[in-house]
Amino acid sequence: MKLEATLFAGVALFFACVTIPYALYGDDPAGTAAVLIACLMASLVSFFLAVQHKRRGVRPEDRRNGEIHERGGPMGFFPAGSPYPVLTALGVAVLGTGTVFGLWLALIGAGVTGAGVFGFVFQYAQTDR
Repeated sequence: MKLEATLFAGVALFFACVTIPYALYGDDPAGTAAVLIACLMASLVSFFLAVQHKRRGVRPEDRRNGEIHERGGPMGFFPAGSPYPVLTALGVAVLGTGTVFGLWLALIGAGVTGAGVFGFVFQYAQTDR
């Protein structure tokens, strides 16, 4: 992750170098804010990756002699099927439509979106019985 941290540090440095002249010579405060926020976001990602590299050390893909089998094993948990992505997508669509057509529809969309997100979060929660 050291390479990725260095890469994002370079991106942050680029945006920092662009922000100063843009702020001085540009007449667009929104553009100045956007470039500054891009600099801060790249700095945040670079900091996170540097901390992860410090905590976890060198990964197999960071070494020239790293082997594929060193990263083998279970990569994560993938659920078989769930209705909550469809429910969340429907809620976001209704919420977006509600911002155009009326507050009542937006409130319904917010409720459906909340139910979908709630279902995502607690889908595999274990209860002690």
